[in-house]
Amino acid sequence: MSSTHDNLEEAFSGESQANRKYVAFARQADKDGFPNIARLFRTTAEAETLHAHGHLAAMGGIGATAANLQAAIDGETHEYTEMYPPMLKQAEADGHPAKRMFGYAVKAEAVHAKLYKLAWEAAQRGEDLKEAKFYLCPICGHIEFGTPPASCPICGAKAEKFTPVA
Repeated sequence: MSSTHDNLEEAFSGESQANRKYVAFARQADKDGFPNIARLFRTTAEAETLHAHGHLAAMGGIGATAANLQAAIDGETHEYTEMYPPMLKQAEADGHPAKRMFGYAVKAEAVHAKLYKLAWEAAQRGEDLKEAKFYLCPICGHIEFGTPPASCPICGAKAEKFTPVA
């Protein structure tokens, strides 16, 4: 029989996946010329986020900022050292198109872990990050502080493709 904690983990995972799926569905509905259907998908995605956050809180999964940063470092490190490398290897062996995003993810997750470590070090000193400008490569997920590079070091996207994140 499942425990409540097991149920919370499953519910958190399901709600989190539903959120991301509905955001992707909204983008497609916008492309297909259905703005109100897109709005419904986005609204439902936010509802799923509310559920996921509630489940995470009930699991005790949200701590102080330094603890949350350590959890993020651990998660990103797991992804680029243990999770994605065998996935990439399998996709390459299969000739599957997933190899592109798996390859990007291996590299981007390493950057994410590094940036979280910088943030963790600042938080340990009781400081916020000094940099307030963040840019995201919309192709591979690479993050830059300050200004975007002339071209993304992971996928080669040009600086003008990077999106500022508030």
